[in-house]
Amino acid sequence: MGWGNIYRRRARVFTVAVIIYLDYKAVQQREKWINKSKRTALWEKAHERNAKRLLSLIIKLEGLWVKLGQYLSTRADVLPEAYISLLRQLQDSLPPRPLKEVCRTIQKEFGKTMTDLFADFVEEPLATASIAQVHRAKLINGQEVVVKVQHEGIRAIILEDLKNAKSIVEWIAWAEPQYDLNPMIDEWCKEAPKELDFNHEAENTRTVSRNLGCKTSPGESYSSNRVNVLIPEVIQSTKSVLILEYMDGIRLNDSASLEAFGVDKQKIIEEITRAYAHQIYVDGFFNGDPHPGNFLVSKEAPHRPILLDFGLTKKISSSMKQALAKMFLASAEGDHVALLSAMSEMGLRLRLDMPDQVMEITSVFFRSSTPANEAQQNLKSLSDQREKNMKVIQEKMQLNPKEVKRFNPIDAFPGDIVIFGRVLNLLRGLSSTMNARIVYLDIMRPFAESVLQGNISRGPVANVQWIYNTPVHSDVEAKLRQLLVELGNNDKILGIQVCAYKDGEVIIDTAAGVLGRYDPRPVQPDTLFSVFSATKGVAAGMLHWLVDNGKLKLEENVANIWPEFRRNGKEHIKVHHILNHTSGLHNALANLRAENPLLMTEWDECLKRMEASVPETEPGKQQLYHYLSFGWLCGGIIEHASGKKFQEILEEAFIHPLKIEGELYVGIPPGVESRLATLTLDTDDLKKLSEMQNRPELPSTFQLNNIGEFAEYLPAFFNMLNIRRAIVPAANGHCSARALARYYAALADVGVVPQPHSSISNPPLGSHPHIPKFPSKKIYEKQKGKVNGSNDSRQSSYARMEVEDDDIEKCSRSSKGTGESIADRERGGSSESKIFSNPRVHEAFMGAGEYENLCLGDGAFGLGFRRFKSNDGDGSYTGFGHSGMGGSTGFCDVRNRFAMAVTVNKMSFGGVTSKIVELVCSELNVPLPEGLSGSRDVCGYDVEVDSKTVEFALKMWRGNPDRLIGIQLP
Repeated sequence: MGWGNIYRRRARVFTVAVIIYLDYKAVQQREKWINKSKRTALWEKAHERNAKRLLSLIIKLEGLWVKLGQYLSTRADVLPEAYISLLRQLQDSLPPRPLKEVCRTIQKEFGKTMTDLFADFVEEPLATASIAQVHRAKLINGQEVVVKVQHEGIRAIILEDLKNAKSIVEWIAWAEPQYDLNPMIDEWCKEAPKELDFNHEAENTRTVSRNLGCKTSPGESYSSNRVNVLIPEVIQSTKSVLILEYMDGIRLNDSASLEAFGVDKQKIIEEITRAYAHQIYVDGFFNGDPHPGNFLVSKEAPHRPILLDFGLTKKISSSMKQALAKMFLASAEGDHVALLSAMSEMGLRLRLDMPDQVMEITSVFFRSSTPANEAQQNLKSLSDQREKNMKVIQEKMQLNPKEVKRFNPIDAFPGDIVIFGRVLNLLRGLSSTMNARIVYLDIMRPFAESVLQGNISRGPVANVQWIYNTPVHSDVEAKLRQLLVELGNNDKILGIQVCAYKDGEVIIDTAAGVLGRYDPRPVQPDTLFSVFSATKGVAAGMLHWLVDNGKLKLEENVANIWPEFRRNGKEHIKVHHILNHTSGLHNALANLRAENPLLMTEWDECLKRMEASVPETEPGKQQLYHYLSFGWLCGGIIEHASGKKFQEILEEAFIHPLKIEGELYVGIPPGVESRLATLTLDTDDLKKLSEMQNRPELPSTFQLNNIGEFAEYLPAFFNMLNIRRAIVPAANGHCSARALARYYAALADVGVVPQPHSSISNPPLGSHPHIPKFPSKKIYEKQKGKVNGSNDSRQSSYARMEVEDDDIEKCSRSSKGTGESIADRERGGSSESKIFSNPRVHEAFMGAGEYENLCLGDGAFGLGFRRFKSNDGDGSYTGFGHSGMGGSTGFCDVRNRFAMAVTVNKMSFGGVTSKIVELVCSELNVPLPEGLSGSRDVCGYDVEVDSKTVEFALKMWRGNPDRLIGIQLP
């Protein structure tokens, strides 16, 4: 290919590209000045003339541009009809190369004459494509074959076309930055030359055929994940010639023949889709060019797809295969956390935090196909959605219209998913061309599930890495790990962490299992688990910390601290009533859940509803578990008493002094999604709920006997990203077991901070540099216990939080002990060895000793914690803690200087946790806390979401919160 031809070819390409670009720009301007009724005709004419220009260029140039035309001809789901109808002829009807050229190539490759190779060779090709043409022939032995012969000189043409395509893409990215297709063209430049080696294609054909278990005999039975397709057998190959078994079939664009043979086009396209799902998710090796010309349909019944042309194939790693499967299932489930985690695993990075928009884009990516006659409506819908997303970006980034036009939200786009995206688009276009409606989320789901569950379901019996590889701290930890393996083999554990302190030192720090039902990555010591009401123990500790620092009194009326709380007969409720669950507000916020549970993510709204609530019992007279209101009551008191945000007090009181940065949050910030464990349910334990009777110590809106039938939908609700990001002080803690155990180890030692966590734990505790972003730069002004300017309009979600550089610097100084905290001001200096100065603070936690009169009799709760009596008969309280629904727990035994935490993601109702705690306590000769026998959780209350919220979660199953508004539940 001489330089003259190269430059002429390049000039033609760029000339046509500029003409088409300017033509459409001119039409955009013209439509502003013409009648609306004429605009459709204006655009149709523009599409027709530009489609003709493109087709003419492709036919003249051939080479790579034919590939582009074939791809565009399949996109009936998004492209105008003019392009589809004109470019469709490129699928198999290009002008053939001369027979003399074809024979010359064959003889050169095999070193034999045509008569030595073939008994018969049909001169007219079956099809002519961009790289080769195919002839029917008969071998000397009589076997019917097809011979694929590469065009002479095509290699130089393809390589030159790739350079030209790269230049055009770079020009488009400069002119229209939001259409930066460089990652796509880069991947194509890497993969396309492989099509020029037919030995490579022959091996690909054998591999795919072997992976799919293809059988040429029809009607054979196959499992749900087997596919029923045909692939021709490879007879012989060289670099430029490929001889394949001949299969008599009907082309997909031959509608008349398909109808004459009675072919069900819907079933054919479904089976092709299944074949590609198997290649992608099960095999990790797939054909990257599924355009209509690469398929036939067998003429014999039952009609089966015949898959052709495996020149462009893509092999992906096991980790990428799992990430793609995880991304698909996250989209199907509406699980933002899993989606962001999958993107992080595959190396796809965004320039801003937009989980809702990412979910919408991914849902579009996996959307069901639509018939070709709905293409224009579909295109308009996609355009409207894109415009909506760009407005969100403009608002979030504070960009002007010109800047938002040039803004590209993608920071890094991995090449491995380019061909994957191309395949999905081609399949969608194929189904649209065939007027089939394919629901990809249904058809491809079993294959995506199988690749993840195949790793997860093996459990410890087949996975030597099931227990995370960290050294054993003690003999009891070695025995614990044996128990965990036993429970794992019995399918009672999915993912778990256990950490314990004895006498201020770590004796257990074990992580085991996987992050989720569809996430086979291992649980590590720094994995974050949703611990539900174990969060209450942290919120209660924050109140005690303010008391310890002189900002609050347990006997103080809440209304003196929080003036708006005084309404509706609440003026006599004291702080200790809140902590002891005796305020009478046990059913507060119950109506909120029935109205719309998503309101739980609105901090200000929940505080306002607490202010408007009405007590049902006289303060201090009856202890009823404040299952949801407890957290908001604590949160409101904390912010009004301190003049600071809830998160700021959490950081100052516990996170920095205990050095557990990055491993304990109440509401997660952006950036930690890849460390989150995903909740699932132990369905066997559901039966226990239906057997439970109503409990007198629980409020009327929080009973157990009607929850079991709905409980299977709970994980979907609490796996949602907007729920995880919400600051819900009663139920939305996310932490590692080692962070929670360290917290209770400090409480057990009267506030003394334990020695640095075990150096053999990896990664080290507190090593994450993340600094939470606080929601407002506004400083609360505290005047006589009242916070002015309460219209802060704060939504308790990190998604809307902002932080300036000076805020980060301030947080950083505070974390290093150089900033002045409340504790520093009150004590006259930094106190890094203790988080509490009161030597009797553990009695306050348990409501014992001098604090006994602040608690109700023998109630289960002390001041914010479930309290335990020793089982040696003396009747004294020896420990305290708090559990959450599903089995996660944290507690300590003060007398024995013992603290322990367990975090789980397979939600059971106490059985697993009980067995673990029983083993550890017996090995250490530590009395088992009262109430921990059987399947009951440490805190005695193992269910914290009522049936209304659970039923409501069903509405959220597909991740569409908009469906929730205005729904009335029984």
